[in-house]
Amino acid sequence: MSKVTDLVRSEIEPIIAARGDEFVDIEYVKEKSQNYLRIYVDKDQPGGIDIDEIAALSEEVSEKLDSLEPDPLPDPYVLELSSPGVERPIKNAKDWEKANGEYIHVGLYQKIDGKKMFEGTLKSYNDEEIELEIKIKTRRKTLTIPRKLIANARFAIEF
Repeated sequence: MSKVTDLVRSEIEPIIAARGDEFVDIEYVKEKSQNYLRIYVDKDQPGGIDIDEIAALSEEVSEKLDSLEPDPLPDPYVLELSSPGVERPIKNAKDWEKANGEYIHVGLYQKIDGKKMFEGTLKSYNDEEIELEIKIKTRRKTLTIPRKLIANARFAIEF
């Protein structure tokens, strides 16, 4: 599957960039008996990407995918282009940069202080670790988390 997504990504990223949009992620998955090619895009503007831009981009991407020879997706599939949403994943260096100072959710491979999930404000990050300011009841505590322990991270909404 990653070979398919890598090939598709290399073909569609220039289209996305030419429109001034940002490629976020791609996945090719089978759910029940249907294949889905999901492409997540955003725009660096207040409110992110809008539905009209997604519709126009979807048309261009669809045309490009239909023109590829040999077809990297020979089985029937549903193409879905969408925004990653408010709780978008944090995957690459640009995402971590955007997340600095923001409220995020972090899932871990192994427990720290008896927990595998934390939410808090990202205070700093580097290639080795992140510093997350978390709330414990009424107190705030800064937690240092090694990057190698992070299974996933995403933006979160603070309640």
